[in-house]
Amino acid sequence: MSLPSKWLHIYDDFITKNAHQVAQIESTLRSLTYIIPGRFRDAEIASESIHSGVQLLSLYHDALLRRAHAVAKLAASQPSEPPSPHARYTRHWTNRSPLYRRVAYLLQVVQYVELLCEMAAKRRGGEQARWRVVVLLESIKAICRLVLLRVTRSRPIVTPALPERGPLPEEPPGNNNEYDEETLGMGEDDEDRGLLGSIGGSQNSTASANNEWTMSRTGMSLPALPAPGDTSGFLLSRVLTADDIKPAAKLVNTLRGQARAAEVLHILAPLVFAIALARCKDKRRAWTPWLLGVGTELAARQLRDRGLRTTPLEREEWSRRAWSMGWWVMRGAFYENVTKGVVERVRRRMPGLLAGIVEDYEYLWENYYYSTST
Repeated sequence: MSLPSKWLHIYDDFITKNAHQVAQIESTLRSLTYIIPGRFRDAEIASESIHSGVQLLSLYHDALLRRAHAVAKLAASQPSEPPSPHARYTRHWTNRSPLYRRVAYLLQVVQYVELLCEMAAKRRGGEQARWRVVVLLESIKAICRLVLLRVTRSRPIVTPALPERGPLPEEPPGNNNEYDEETLGMGEDDEDRGLLGSIGGSQNSTASANNEWTMSRTGMSLPALPAPGDTSGFLLSRVLTADDIKPAAKLVNTLRGQARAAEVLHILAPLVFAIALARCKDKRRAWTPWLLGVGTELAARQLRDRGLRTTPLEREEWSRRAWSMGWWVMRGAFYENVTKGVVERVRRRMPGLLAGIVEDYEYLWENYYYSTST
């Protein structure tokens, strides 16, 4: 039993020491699954299996590198760059609530394998089995998001619900990779208490990279002067904002009343659309499912609170949701009756290679629900 554990430790150590190279390999593999010939026809399941496998492996690497990042920050002689508001917020709930962490991981895993599950269901059981799987997966995703809404005390669900991978700080000389469980369990509250020092220390780290000057007698360091045209950026980089000193949980406001109802409608919109499509006979040309899905999403947008209390992280999430509304033109009856003709006319005017890639994606958009799902 100790041999697999030893191999896993060796693998974890390799990933930690080669984080940048691993990220490049992951990105390359994802790109290949999108552009290899025949991805969406004879080799669709094989290619999607590779894509889902890379995504799941990246999820494991993210968790591994987050732990290594926490260790490196404690061991480094100079603090790393302060985390983004999204990273602070999601890391806070991930460390504070085991339920949030488990549900967020489940939601992420479902999103990574949903298209593969739909392809496999269609290949084995036909259209009926395919739509059962689609409705089941959408139900799981909706339940996960409702649980996250409850755990965060009615705060909007940010995307992704887990912290995104950040760069590892440089390892100081003489530091080894051994760390204990207490170090790995460092919570977001500890990071909040050290955030101001991290922001100030990160400026020294940047200055050191820009040839800072150290006084020989006192040992004090003076940062390099900014470029003549970058004075404003130099000064703004040293200004604390409200979000820098705000507790992580306060980076997203609590929803009440109709704003909370709007969030629930937003969560249920994909499920409503999937159920309506599954019950519809003419799934490609019937407008009822599409109108129900878009109507639910628009109702959520109308009920949303647009007050002045909106935080930058919330505005970022609202902007992402606004852009994701564009996917509705690629779904259901709107795609079949409107968008499809436009895409075909554009494809005819493209060079042969690009036209072939667009044709492959047309096959995907027309035959699989999760090809355009967000």
